[in-house]
Amino acid sequence: MSEPSYLELHSNGKLREITDKLYAIYASCTLCPRLCKVNRTSGEIGFCGAGSTVKVSSAAPHFGEERPLVGVHGSGTIFLTHCNHLCVYCQNWDISHKGDGDTITDEQLALTMLRLQSIGCHNINFVSPTHYLPNIVNAVSLAAEKGLDVP
Repeated sequence: MSEPSYLELHSNGKLREITDKLYAIYASCTLCPRLCKVNRTSGEIGFCGAGSTVKVSSAAPHFGEERPLVGVHGSGTIFLTHCNHLCVYCQNWDISHKGDGDTITDEQLALTMLRLQSIGCHNINFVSPTHYLPNIVNAVSLAAEKGLDVP
């Protein structure tokens, strides 16, 4: 199996550059097609309902995806709160519309990924990640420093 591309980006410093550019977008948020342009760094909330800190509903092995993704030990799925889609028939209403979950730091998100890897998950899978992309990329970089190496 080939090495995940984030590892090379991390080792050559480009992941840090990408993270910095993504965090700059929070000042006038255009991460999703809603282009609400709120300043999430100053505490404003975007159309999605999110600020600049990740909120996680749950993180655990998930077996509800295609067999190649879940393998034997599951896909390490991290369900993020809020969502820029806000679909009327969303099956995760409490998570995506109400934002039920816990606010965590990027460092805690990195540790969550490492925990999922340590229990045998074959990959890390973020559910509704677009509006938290800066935090996710930063957390991937932090986790890579500590040994994250799954896709």
